[in-house]
Amino acid sequence: MVIADEALKRIARELVETVRKNTKIDWTIREDVRAGLRVMVKRILRQYGYPPDKEARATETVLKQAETLCWNGLDQAF
Repeated sequence: MVIADEALKRIARELVETVRKNTKIDWTIREDVRAGLRVMVKRILRQYGYPPDKEARATETVLKQAETLCWNGLDQAF
């Protein structure tokens, strides 16, 4: 299954918005917050028909990217 570029852009925008709204000061070390974010990311991916076999990796990639941005002092991007 191939997802169109426009759908990927919508997914990316919604993911950024969701992560931005739901991160807390210590979200990178609190597993309960990370678990909640994983659920939200998976929900968005399913909503747009993201392939289930690639969902887990995509979810972890989103969280790693968000964490990297925060550790680099760029948390304003989220």
